[in-house]
Amino acid sequence: MRNIIHALTCGFSRLLKWQTMKYALITGIISIAIWSALGYILWDQLVYVSQKILELLPFSMLRSNGAWMISMFIWFQLVLVTYAVIYALFGNLILQKIKRDKFASVSLSIVILSALFWAGVWHYESAYIHKEILRFLTWLPFETLESSMAFLIVLYFLYNGAIVTMLFFSSIFAYPYIESIYEDVSKKHIFKSISYTIKDSVIFLILSLLLIAVLFIPILNILVQIVLWTWLVKDTVSHDALYLSQIGENEMILKDHKMAIYMISIVGVLFNFVPILNIVGPFFTQISMFEYFRQKRKS
Repeated sequence: MRNIIHALTCGFSRLLKWQTMKYALITGIISIAIWSALGYILWDQLVYVSQKILELLPFSMLRSNGAWMISMFIWFQLVLVTYAVIYALFGNLILQKIKRDKFASVSLSIVILSALFWAGVWHYESAYIHKEILRFLTWLPFETLESSMAFLIVLYFLYNGAIVTMLFFSSIFAYPYIESIYEDVSKKHIFKSISYTIKDSVIFLILSLLLIAVLFIPILNILVQIVLWTWLVKDTVSHDALYLSQIGENEMILKDHKMAIYMISIVGVLFNFVPILNIVGPFFTQISMFEYFRQKRKS
């Protein structure tokens, strides 16, 4: 447990460094650009497919659980808007008073505080918010509600696509990123590691499509999403760290450290639920996992 805590602490400390932010911004911008372009080009087709899936669900289920989805979407947008408003009002002051090496930590702190503030609001007023959204949806005809839910489902898949793509790029950049921090990094099996990432990404996307109905079951939808993301991150990043840390090539090593791998992966996955923080999540997991195996190799 001590090694796990040390690895997570190392990950958080590196999270605020410019080196991490540089790679995170590159992968985040590229991933968002790719899926924004795909969404723009294929929007009508994606909405049509989503509507066909929703036609299989009863109206009462669509309305009740759709309210929950809309509630989460509003929370997500409020975090982004709060972050943007703070920078619009105080951006110049922050740029003048804060040094460049502290800018990333200030930005992340603003995001975290915004997310915590709105999470607190939702925690104390969740029943009222859900009730009001449900009342609004009751007024809407089935076709309008179906279109709104189809819109959110398309955004869900585009968001998942961006998350998977960011993880994929973090795997590609794992060697130069880790090497910029540590000297004892192996490049021997880098392509083998990337092959695991590609395979896992394809499996993740297929499972997401098969489990789309779970999106409309509150609590279970969050749990399934966490399980899917954790499996993807765990399998991808653990292989990256295993090969880069030179601890060995035997798959049994991963089984021997299963608890640590899952704990680090779950912490990394939680970044995916907070806008802006999600772009640094893959690199946090990479550095934490590498540090864990590096310490194990030394001992």
